[in-house]
Amino acid sequence: MGNTVIMKPAEQTPLTALYVAQLIKEAGFPAGVVNIVPGYGPTAGGAIVDHNGVDKVAFTGSTEVGKLIQQRANLKRVTLELGGKSPNIIFKDSDMDHAVKMAHFGLFLNQGQCCCAGSRVFVEEAIYDEFVERSVEAAKARKVGDPFDLTTQQGPQIDEEQFNKILGLINEGKREGAKLLTGGGRHGDRGYYIQPTIFGDVQDNMRIAQEEIFGPVKQILKFKTTDELIARANKTIYGLAAAIFTKDLDRALHVSSALKAGTVWVNTYDAFAPQTPFGGYKMSGIGRELGEYGLHNYTEVKSVIMAVPQKNS
Repeated sequence: MGNTVIMKPAEQTPLTALYVAQLIKEAGFPAGVVNIVPGYGPTAGGAIVDHNGVDKVAFTGSTEVGKLIQQRANLKRVTLELGGKSPNIIFKDSDMDHAVKMAHFGLFLNQGQCCCAGSRVFVEEAIYDEFVERSVEAAKARKVGDPFDLTTQQGPQIDEEQFNKILGLINEGKREGAKLLTGGGRHGDRGYYIQPTIFGDVQDNMRIAQEEIFGPVKQILKFKTTDELIARANKTIYGLAAAIFTKDLDRALHVSSALKAGTVWVNTYDAFAPQTPFGGYKMSGIGRELGEYGLHNYTEVKSVIMAVPQKNS
């Protein structure tokens, strides 16, 4: 495409990006093609957004910061991949073993610190109790500890601020009447470790069902009809992703069409491919990454109209 790149990693996680810079150098990229600039958002990130030599800004992060970037980008082209509160829908005809496994993976991956985490798990009434019981068993069996131990399944949260935010929302869930089924507190007495947490009997208007928690906290909600389910799944300011578990292909197509989400997985979760566009509806962002749609954001369209007095052939 001909574009050079300035990449500013999140200030909490610079080391991976710096290692990428080392690999880029080893691969023989010309100097200046890819530039890694660690720093804080308001300073290093703000300088990138403000600089007149930058033609395009891509941001992955919170909706709050995404709004600030869009406000000050000064007509630069901007794409934003922001927060989510993704519904994961389990119908009664689904493969229960697979649905429980994928719902567990879809929420607890990366300590729940995933923009498209399936944090709102809608379960059809007929299988709700069994699904809840098996989900709690899986959460209790999850090994939390040192991320350098290869047997560990869940490490710490990214920093103290996020750790405290998660615990605050867990307390809010208990205060609002959601049923704490497992977890709900700190794991151990050192580090920012949080117990894998599951709430049942969650209502749509509760804060834990509306706000992005960005942590290992699963909310399980019960539904009766498909129409009711679609309305409730869409009752959010976000629209990044969703998932449907069912053996009925017609139902899967109907519900996926009705959901206001940029990506809908059917009988799987967090399945990505470089040719498949990824991005969100509503407050989950603007534009798409990956695929041909993603490439369009890094090009300009030019029309050249030429009057030719006579043909050259």
